[in-house]
Amino acid sequence: MKLATVTIALAALALASCGGGQKQLVPGGVYLKRTGCPQVAIPGATGDITLFNPAGSSDARAIDVSASITNLRGTCTQDATYVVSTVTFDVVATRRDAGAARQVVLPFYSAAVQGGSAIAAKHVGAVALDFAAGSYRAQGRGQTTVRIARSAVTLPADVVQELTRERKPGDADAAIDPLANPKVRDAVARSTFEHLVGFQLTDQQLRYNATR
Repeated sequence: MKLATVTIALAALALASCGGGQKQLVPGGVYLKRTGCPQVAIPGATGDITLFNPAGSSDARAIDVSASITNLRGTCTQDATYVVSTVTFDVVATRRDAGAARQVVLPFYSAAVQGGSAIAAKHVGAVALDFAAGSYRAQGRGQTTVRIARSAVTLPADVVQELTRERKPGDADAAIDPLANPKVRDAVARSTFEHLVGFQLTDQQLRYNATR
């Protein structure tokens, strides 16, 4: 099994998720504890890749190798300076012909995405898959690490105060979501990042995944 490692260092940017956290029921509502650790995910249509032979074909009879990313796992450590997100994943593949031993190298990307849409950093790595002679299946493993500037995931004090202040039943704004305030919503979005992993696909491969 091959291990591929990619490291992305972000000095002024950070990877964090406001969506992730621990929910706790409290009198009068639900308290969500925000974490500096990122959510990790495989974006739609990038978790699978298909290679054809001949390369320009998209006919099912020409499928040479197909592979999928699976077992995506994220770990996170934090100190006063950095948040470090490490993601590991497996790549499982099958080939059409169980012939001689063969190595197939598949590209993958690791991206830090801010606010759900803006790519803050991206790196392309590769996972090597070794098919044994006579075997239809192979498996490899990849790993990516993102080092995060702790200061970038910290919300401004006034935003924290607005998000966490006690709201009592009967108050004029008790039922108003604090994220309805554009200032609060934008501040949360700027400090919300995702750690995304998927295959680095060509336009043709993306179209195939979207339409198959």
